[in-house]
Amino acid sequence: MGNATEWFDYGVYAATATYLTDAFFPGELGTLGTMLGFAVSFVLRPLGGMVWGPLGDRVGRKAVLATTILLMAAATGLIGVLPTHGQVGVLAPILLILLRVIQGFSTGGEYGGAATYLAECANDKKRGFLGSFLEFGTLGGFVGGSAVVLACQLVIGSDAMHDWGWRIPFLLAVPLGLIGWYLRARLDESPVFTEVSENPHPPTGLRELVSSYRRELLTLAGLVVALNVVNYTLLTYQPTYLQKTIGLDESTTTTMMLIGQLVMMVCIPFFGGLSDRVGRRPLWLVSLVGLAVLAVPMYWLMGVGTAWAVVGFVVLGLFYIPQLATISATFPAIFPTHVRYAGFALGYNVSTAVFGGTAPLVNEAVIESTGWSLFPAFYMIGAALVGLVAWAFLRETAGTSIRGTEVPDASTDEIPVTPKAAVA
Repeated sequence: MGNATEWFDYGVYAATATYLTDAFFPGELGTLGTMLGFAVSFVLRPLGGMVWGPLGDRVGRKAVLATTILLMAAATGLIGVLPTHGQVGVLAPILLILLRVIQGFSTGGEYGGAATYLAECANDKKRGFLGSFLEFGTLGGFVGGSAVVLACQLVIGSDAMHDWGWRIPFLLAVPLGLIGWYLRARLDESPVFTEVSENPHPPTGLRELVSSYRRELLTLAGLVVALNVVNYTLLTYQPTYLQKTIGLDESTTTTMMLIGQLVMMVCIPFFGGLSDRVGRRPLWLVSLVGLAVLAVPMYWLMGVGTAWAVVGFVVLGLFYIPQLATISATFPAIFPTHVRYAGFALGYNVSTAVFGGTAPLVNEAVIESTGWSLFPAFYMIGAALVGLVAWAFLRETAGTSIRGTEVPDASTDEIPVTPKAAVA
């Protein structure tokens, strides 16, 4: 529920991109301005990770997660009351970008913390299945955002949406954020974190992370390149792509995105549970290879017609799901407990800021300048190849314990808990 609230904003922003362009970035390069507004929210994600990650390793996962959701909800709600470019001129897009930066800073601690908390609370044999519900919540946020926008389009019409209706979905983030905060504030602390924090353990913080866990950081960063280029191309840029490049109308585009995301949601727990049985690495391999092979044919298919656009989107979404469903089981297990939050937050957010959040902007800029409508497919292929290199260095952690201060590895049967005497 908390994660769905956090990602509700991203679904709303993607689904209202054309309205935001008219309200804040009028002119020939307006769509690029809107995509820049999306990308800039990722600029402070690495800084947010540097602040929230080490803090979460010191004071606990619970306190940080309760704080980040309040920041996100407040910033999202304020977007709904911003004046437009027609009312205050250039100040309007400046204020929008400022609020997007605040959102990026809070998200820098949100996702890694939520995944870490779930992984540390789950049974080792069911970590893939239980962890997949974090991504169920992520897509739930996207679906919720798209569904609210679609409902507004159908009820008040396109003219009203362009005029004032686009504000409604952003304002809804405020009560959702308060619900998410209430739920998170009532959580118990992660037992894995509590166990390590009550015993002597190696140093925490960014210096320890960078000096001792470079392989783990680079492995995570490479996987995230593949994960997020696909994620933000399919789930964020796709509405703009379908409307501008293929010519679908607003309601059809929103409906198509909604159907595709619902299909993905249904499949997520299945693939999460499958990873508990066959391992994380096989699922990632199938996903990366499948996306590299099918990206171009499916994007070509999207240009044939509306029905084929749905087919192409769903096929790519299904091949993406094995990555999405296993994030919460795979990424936290790359690091030991005392640097887990910081490692996830830093590696994930730096890679996301450079390659994920910029994906809509890069796609739009290349298509605008060259007219190459298949560029998003080739961008996905490049990202999948980077992911395959990182996959070669990924340790299998399905079924193994993630307790203690040693790097988890399913190839050993030991529980990596550092005894007090050994640390002392």
